[in-house]
Amino acid sequence: MNLAQDTGNSGVQKSAIIAQDVHKWYASNNFHVLRGVSMRVNKGEVVVVMGPSGSGKSTFIRTFNALEEYQKGRIEVDGIELSHDLRNIDAIRKEVGMVFQQFNLFPHLSVLQNVTLAPIWVRRWSKKKAETVAIELLERIGIVEQAHKYPGQLSGGQQQRVAIIRALAMQPKIMLFDEPTSALDPEMVREVLDTMRFLAQSGMTMVVVTHEVGFAREVADRIFLMDSGVLVEEGAPQEFFRNPKQERTRRFLEQIL
Repeated sequence: MNLAQDTGNSGVQKSAIIAQDVHKWYASNNFHVLRGVSMRVNKGEVVVVMGPSGSGKSTFIRTFNALEEYQKGRIEVDGIELSHDLRNIDAIRKEVGMVFQQFNLFPHLSVLQNVTLAPIWVRRWSKKKAETVAIELLERIGIVEQAHKYPGQLSGGQQQRVAIIRALAMQPKIMLFDEPTSALDPEMVREVLDTMRFLAQSGMTMVVVTHEVGFAREVADRIFLMDSGVLVEEGAPQEFFRNPKQERTRRFLEQIL
């Protein structure tokens, strides 16, 4: 099973995500959290979004699968325009996997049951097919021996890898990561990043919110800096880290490098 979906062989890059002039306000305090954000992510591309806490980066990527609503602008995911039509939202969510800071595994279900739950109920797969796909993914990620354990019996790094596998079991075309290593102890970060590197090498389209500089340098095709609800700068890793154009980017990098 190929982890990434076929992007065609026409030689022309196709867009997986198009966001145009996206605005979001929080009604409770009229806070303008996204201020006209635009981004295009090509199929098979790995995009990293960096920025200080409260910059709007997590909110922004959550608009891609309607976990956050936006009030102005346009978002298209895998050729489907995001709207209030629940059919469009459901269609997008079937093609977009997401991994959060917290693992959100069901503690009363085994690893195998956690991974197969959505394919059985959402994709309407048979239990046999779902388990076959789950075991193959567990083998590829290197934790098949944990299949019949429960989340409480796993380390934090193993739980986050299961969360990634659970998203992959739906065979998504796009994967979103919202600071997937921020809740982990430092010694557990590497195994999760190694899993994400494996996905990137397989050709999976990925949008990653992270402060992991080594990962961004090695894996990202492009890096964006976000601050105060706007995208401040965009560039290839070498350009972004070595020769940033904006003073705000330089000040941010001074804090994290």
